[in-house]
Amino acid sequence: MRLYQQLILFMLAATVLPLAAVGFLLLSRAEAELTGRIVSEQRLIAEATAESASAELMKTVDALARSAELFNWESITPEEFQGGLQLLYGQSPTVSAVLHLDASGNPRGSPVFQASGESEHPGFEPSATQALARAVPVQTLRRGNKGQAALGRVYSHAPSGRAAVAVAVKLGDGEDAPFALAEIVFSDLEALLERRAGGEPGHIDLVDSTVGRILASSLPERRLRPLESPLTAWLASDGAQVRSFRMDAPAIRVSAARVPKVPGFEVVVAMDEGVALAPVRAMRRTVLMSIGGAFAVLLGLGALFTRRLNLRLSEVVAGAEAFSRGELDRRVTVKGDDELSDLASTFNRMGSELEAARARLLRWNDDLKARVDEATAELKAAQAQLLEAQKLAAVGQLGAGVAHEINNPLAGILGNTQLLMLERDEKDPDFETLRKIELSAKRCKEITQNLLRFSQQRARPELRAVDLNVVLRDALSLTENQLKEEGVLLATELASPPARVKADPGHLSQVVLALVSNARTAMLKTETKRLILRTGERDGRGFLEVEDTGKGIAPEHRSRIFEPFFTTKDVWSNVGLGLSVAWRVVSEAGGTIDVRTEVGQGTCFTVWLPKA
Repeated sequence: MRLYQQLILFMLAATVLPLAAVGFLLLSRAEAELTGRIVSEQRLIAEATAESASAELMKTVDALARSAELFNWESITPEEFQGGLQLLYGQSPTVSAVLHLDASGNPRGSPVFQASGESEHPGFEPSATQALARAVPVQTLRRGNKGQAALGRVYSHAPSGRAAVAVAVKLGDGEDAPFALAEIVFSDLEALLERRAGGEPGHIDLVDSTVGRILASSLPERRLRPLESPLTAWLASDGAQVRSFRMDAPAIRVSAARVPKVPGFEVVVAMDEGVALAPVRAMRRTVLMSIGGAFAVLLGLGALFTRRLNLRLSEVVAGAEAFSRGELDRRVTVKGDDELSDLASTFNRMGSELEAARARLLRWNDDLKARVDEATAELKAAQAQLLEAQKLAAVGQLGAGVAHEINNPLAGILGNTQLLMLERDEKDPDFETLRKIELSAKRCKEITQNLLRFSQQRARPELRAVDLNVVLRDALSLTENQLKEEGVLLATELASPPARVKADPGHLSQVVLALVSNARTAMLKTETKRLILRTGERDGRGFLEVEDTGKGIAPEHRSRIFEPFFTTKDVWSNVGLGLSVAWRVVSEAGGTIDVRTEVGQGTCFTVWLPKA
C-alpha cells in the first residue's frame, strides 16, 4: 500500500470518524441537556408565576376584607353605605364592580361599576348583576365573621372581554349580616404573565382546570380559549403541585403548577420543542457539512504532502548511501524546518565528526602528555602542602615542649616572689617591684598554660559546656600583644550573662586563633585596622563573631574559602588549613559558620554553636 493510501486511511481513522462520532455524541448530549434545562426552567417559571398570581389575587381579596372591617355597615345611612362600596371598589384597579347583597344573596341598591358616576354601565345589564350575584354562594359565609371573604366562580367579563372572578365579603356578624360582592378581572395577571414570558418563544397561560378554559395568557389571542384535549386530560390525571410532560404533533414541552390558595387554577408554561432546540439541530447540520468539507480538504492536502515528502526522502536516502560508501565529504541538502531537516543535519554532523575523528586521534598523544604533566604538577603542590601541614603539627609539638619546660622555672620564680612579698611590708620600697614581678610571672604562666592546652589536640573532640567569653579571653592572651604591635585596634563585646555552648574548648580556641590570624593578615595593608570580637545568644544558639576591616573576599573566591590549602593571601606561609580546620571543628560540634564580606570593606565570620 502506497504512502498516500496509508495517509488517507490514517486521516479517516484518526480524525474524520472520531470527530464525527464525538461531535454527534456531544450534540446529542447537548440536546438532552438543553431539553432538561428547558424543562427545569419551565417548572421554575410555572411555580414562581403560580406563587405570584396567588399573591396578586389574594392581595386584592385581603384588601377588600380589611376595608370591609372599617365600617359598621348595619348602622350607617344608605349614602354612607354607598360610599363604603366606593371604598371597596377603589382598593385595586382589578376590581371592576361592587354590589351590595342582603342576607339572602339578593342585590340591593346601586352597584358601583368601572365607569363611576354613571347610572348604568355599558354592557352590564341587570341580568349581568344577577349573574354576578349568583357567582358566589353566599350561604358559605352566613355563619362567618365580619370581614371574612370567599372566592366564587370564574366567568367571562363582557365589557373587557377578559375572564373575571367574583369575591364575596361579609359586612357584619351573624347570619342576617349583608354582603359585598366584588368582581375582579385578570388584567394585572395578564400583565404578570407577559412579564414572565419576557418575549421568549412559547407562552404562559392561567387556566381553570375544572372547566378546561384559559383565563389569562401572555398572548392576548389565547384569552378565554378552551384547553387542548390532551392537556385537559393530563391536568386532571396528575395531582402533583408542579409537573411536566411532552405533547406530540406538534412537539410541545409543557410544565404546569397549581396556584396556591385558589382551587382549580393552574399556570401552564408551553414551548415549541422545535423552536427551543433549533440551535442544536442547526449545529448538527453545520457539523455534517464541516466534516464533509474537512475530509475533502484533507484528501487534497494529503496528496500534496506525500508528493513533497517522497522527494525529500529520496535526498536523505541518497546521502545515506554515499556515507555507506565512505564518501564522508558528501552533504545532504533538505530544505525546511521539520524532522527530515533534522535528520539531514544529523547525517551532515556525523560526516563532519568522522572526518574530525582522525585529527583528534593524531592529537591525542600530545594532549595526553600535557595532562600527565599537569597532574604531576598538582601532585607536587599537594605534597608540598602536606609537608607544611606536618610542619604545623611539629610546631604544635614544639610549643607543647616549650610550655612544659618554661612552666617549671616560672613556678619557682612565682613562688620565691610571693615568699619575698610575705616577708616585707607593703610600705617597703621593694614591695611594688616584687608585685610587678609576680604579675609578669602569672602572665607568663597563663600564656604557657594556654599554649600547652592549644597544643593538646585530640583525634576526637570532647564536647562539654563551654563559656564563650572564657574561650575568647584565653585565645586573645596568645595573640593580643602581636595585634597591638601591628597597630590593630581591638574591641570586645562579650555577652552578659555569658553564653554557654556545647563544644571542645581546645578545638574552639584553635578556631578563634585561626579566625583572628586571618583577620590580622587581611588588615596588613589597610589604613584602618579594627578588630571586633563578639559573643552572645540568638534564636536558641550561641554565637561568636570575628569582624575585621580588611580587604574582604572576592565573590569568585567565597565558595572555596573552606577548602583545604586554598588561600587568598599574597604570601603562602603554612596557610590554607586554618578555615578548613575551623569548619571541621565547628561541624563536629553541631554548629555552622556564616560569612559576610565586602571587597575593600572587611569580613565578618560568625560561628554558631548549640547551647549547652
